[in-house]
Amino acid sequence: MDFRDRHVVVTGGTGVLGTAVVGVLLEAGATCHVPCLEQAETKRFPHRAHPRARLVATGTLTEEAAVARLYDAVPTLWASIHLVGGFAMSPVAETDKAALMQQVDTNLVTCFLCCRAAVRAMARGKAGGRIVNVAARPALEWRAGAGMAAYAASKAAVAALTVALAEEVANDGILVNAVAPSIMDTPTNRKAMPKADHALWPKVEEVAATILFLASPDNRVTRGAVTPVYGRT
Repeated sequence: MDFRDRHVVVTGGTGVLGTAVVGVLLEAGATCHVPCLEQAETKRFPHRAHPRARLVATGTLTEEAAVARLYDAVPTLWASIHLVGGFAMSPVAETDKAALMQQVDTNLVTCFLCCRAAVRAMARGKAGGRIVNVAARPALEWRAGAGMAAYAASKAAVAALTVALAEEVANDGILVNAVAPSIMDTPTNRKAMPKADHALWPKVEEVAATILFLASPDNRVTRGAVTPVYGRT
């Protein structure tokens, strides 16, 4: 897939999945714009020295001004990939409004604001584009959200946003999709669940490959999909 001369925003690009996504995009020729909240993020980011990896100090992406700074720094936007998010387990009876709103802000609000900014930027370019969001397995399989209802609800909202927006902007040549991972094979998840069969979990590189296609010019017809990336779990 050829991303040469194409600019791509990757929120959450310094995380484990984000690092893999930025890596495959750079290999495909893209210029990646990666927002950073803290200086420490830039120091541990393995692609920081790459000439087409552009780290942008933005502040939190729950704020409209921060999102505007990020997208204003992109010359001509081709794709916007929204990986930033948060996870929390808590039964409903023990989840207060602050905890609920944190999940809504981190998962839904950041995605919504970046989608809005991306659509506006792509409209200015008049060449269409691609948007890829990240939902989660509990966003599609609600019973799997037991014990993490606030997280499941916020990710289900991301899935609904994805499908609605895909219909809204299809005639503008903007294809909007999402992936819905199950538990991914990361060091943090292995530490949290040491007895699980890690071989069944989807690898971040495999999830990144799915995202790469959905964001690519090779994707000419897929829109409004919330694609399960479950591995063998």
